[in-house]
Amino acid sequence: MNKQVDQNDAKQGRRGSPVLLVLIGGLILAGLVWWGVEVFVADIGDEVPPTVEPADDLPTD
Repeated sequence: MNKQVDQNDAKQGRRGSPVLLVLIGGLILAGLVWWGVEVFVADIGDEVPPTVEPADDLPTD
């Protein structure tokens, strides 16, 4: 009933991307996105909203 499995087939890991490199890459990408948002939001926050002067020549009832 027990199926004999070759040792190389039974081992896990060593196929695909190493987990540590994937985690480091994800952290780097998250840092780049965070930096981009910080730069974009800081750029928007420095803008001064335009002020509108009230018109003096409006008709009064």
